[in-house]
Amino acid sequence: MKHVIEELERRRSEARLGGGQPRIDAQHKRGKLTARERIELLLDENSFEELDMYVEHRSTDFGMEKTKIPGDGVVTGWGTINGRVVYVFAKDFTVFGGSLSETHAKKITKIQDMALQNRAPIIGLFDAGGARIQEGVAALGGYGDVFLRNTLASGVIPQISVIMGPCAGGDVYSPAMTDFIFMVRDTSYMFVTGPEVVKTVTNETVTSEELGGARVHTSRSSVADRAYDNDVEALLQMRRLMDFLPAHNTAGVPVLSTRDSADRLDMSLDTLIPDNPNKPYDIKELITKVVDEGDFFEIQEAFAKNIVIGFARMEGRTVGMVANQPMVLAGVLDSDASRKAARFVRFCDCFEIPIITFVDVPGFLPGTAQEYGGLIKHGAKLLFAYAEATVPKITLITRKAYGGAYDVMSSKHIRGDVNYAWPTAEIAVMGAKGAVEILYRSELGDPVKIQARIDEYQKRFANPFVAAERGYIDEVIQPHGTRRRICRALNMLRGKKLENPWKKHDNIPL
Repeated sequence: MKHVIEELERRRSEARLGGGQPRIDAQHKRGKLTARERIELLLDENSFEELDMYVEHRSTDFGMEKTKIPGDGVVTGWGTINGRVVYVFAKDFTVFGGSLSETHAKKITKIQDMALQNRAPIIGLFDAGGARIQEGVAALGGYGDVFLRNTLASGVIPQISVIMGPCAGGDVYSPAMTDFIFMVRDTSYMFVTGPEVVKTVTNETVTSEELGGARVHTSRSSVADRAYDNDVEALLQMRRLMDFLPAHNTAGVPVLSTRDSADRLDMSLDTLIPDNPNKPYDIKELITKVVDEGDFFEIQEAFAKNIVIGFARMEGRTVGMVANQPMVLAGVLDSDASRKAARFVRFCDCFEIPIITFVDVPGFLPGTAQEYGGLIKHGAKLLFAYAEATVPKITLITRKAYGGAYDVMSSKHIRGDVNYAWPTAEIAVMGAKGAVEILYRSELGDPVKIQARIDEYQKRFANPFVAAERGYIDEVIQPHGTRRRICRALNMLRGKKLENPWKKHDNIPL
């Protein structure tokens, strides 16, 4: 028996070394942790249960039968984050550069199947060079198997991807189908074709960082949701994120204890809106002053900054926050902001997370660039997402809600459940000046008359009461009582049950 146990320990030690100490040292020199070090940091201490530690590839082409390493370039298993079960796989760059083989893919699909069957989130840590060329179509088939499971799990369990090194070729499409993608600055990048191929085909000279680094994907392409400075920060933030997310689509939101009273008033909110209607203010100040303990996990903070999205808690329960940002482009909706918010709204609806919307929007961004870029269809995505959502939806108009953007931002007309407004709210087709110039075109030559018309229009429409008269606004509330009102509304809506007409699936304007 003793020699059997010794053999087991020898095999375990060999497997845990991955590609060997020299390659582990090389990984550390790049400022990166190894696959197992990442998992240990991500999960609760001593909670990781590794599966398929001894799996090896079966390839015999190009002399591969002479090089076999236990684990075959990916570490898989399950553990807990703050006591809640999660499944995880981590590409091991020290073994064949983390490249995907047939057996490597089978390890990933096995853990994907377990996550879906047992209804728990799955986190993928990516650090790999793409498909294993020596295996050809077998590796490509493995990618397809992984992609299929990403699709089937979508909307059932949360899927999180963390890019912690190279992620190229077929490897990028699995993260692209997950719910959130996070990157590490300076050490991670994503692209379908690398700099060498780009130069050959298009004659463009570009570095890996310029082509697919964290800055590119968080601020320009919107592929990634956030970036962090190093592996440690990224993994610790993933632990924080998981505390906001339900285990699956019927589990209900997690509940954390809080000392923040639901009845807390914040008198500073009474002066948040400037007297000058053209002066901006920071909507994040409102968010952090209303939610539990000011804890707000923002998503895509570097992209389409004219809208703010992210997770927070109210009375310990997760909520999704969507808010126009007057500090950027006056909070106007454009193509990027619409796409960004639409995807977030749909995620919240998938996982029964209530949505709170703060509205200060002067309309949609005009111009040929927006129209040629498909603003109509992109704006419709956000409209569609809000309209189809059946979760509790609470809307607060703080200042401007003009034109079609008023309708889009979770208005009563698209099944907003509780719609509040501050006394400073202005709900109208457009601003007073623009409206008067259309309605009283014949008087444009007389500045005194025009100003009187503007004053008249503002008095009639630059307030929330016309909408309230028609029931489009449920109540005009004092700013300092916003948290209390929202908490009460969320409690009232906790038993909400709304079903859309049966369909195989909808046809969102992609």
